[in-house]
Amino acid sequence: MSAGRIGCMTTPAQGSRIPDGALYACDNSKFGSDGKGRYWPGAEAWFAWLSRTVERYGPDRCLWALAPDEPFNAAGTLAESLPWLARIREMAIPAAYAAQDGCEAPGLLPWGSFDVLFLAGSTAWKLGPIAERLAREAKARGKGVHMGRVNSRIRLGIAEWFGCDSADGTYLAYGPDKNLPRLLSWLDDLDGSPSLLGGTPRPSGTPRPSSPPLPGGVARPGQPPHPTHRRS
Repeated sequence: MSAGRIGCMTTPAQGSRIPDGALYACDNSKFGSDGKGRYWPGAEAWFAWLSRTVERYGPDRCLWALAPDEPFNAAGTLAESLPWLARIREMAIPAAYAAQDGCEAPGLLPWGSFDVLFLAGSTAWKLGPIAERLAREAKARGKGVHMGRVNSRIRLGIAEWFGCDSADGTYLAYGPDKNLPRLLSWLDDLDGSPSLLGGTPRPSGTPRPSSPPLPGGVARPGQPPHPTHRRS
């Protein structure tokens, strides 16, 4: 983390302490590790947690905060997120919006209200052609792109091809001593610029859709890495 190759994902349910100097991003626990939103504390409690987190660690190291969403429900996500996107931006941090299956329908992506497109939704959708098109459109609009649940070299490569700037996953939570060298080798292989779970700088002039994303975990001091928030 101190080298900028791996960052922290934190959620209201984790209570993780972010190491000094590490980049971090704030998920919302709407999906949760149980897949049912069991760890969602409610909108006001979530926003109070987010405010405390940004105040404690500073806005400069915060890559983005994900507005409340409705997993797998594009219309529900729009209704849930819209009241919060401006409030996130008021904290001087980028606001992320969760793209769900079907969000490509007219009027379901509030492009002017968010800064980072978070590829959520089902696995098939977020790895498919529609998600790729939306990711490239987001980059063309000057926005960041993040992909959730990236736990393999193959999926990492897909995320990079889409132009994602960052990604999260639980790969490091299961056998961190063994998986950390593997993860770092993936980063070396992709040879990308630093991101949430970054890589090494790419030489100038080398074509690439964007910097690559990387899967990772959130480490608690003196404990094994805690799983990041998972999305299908």
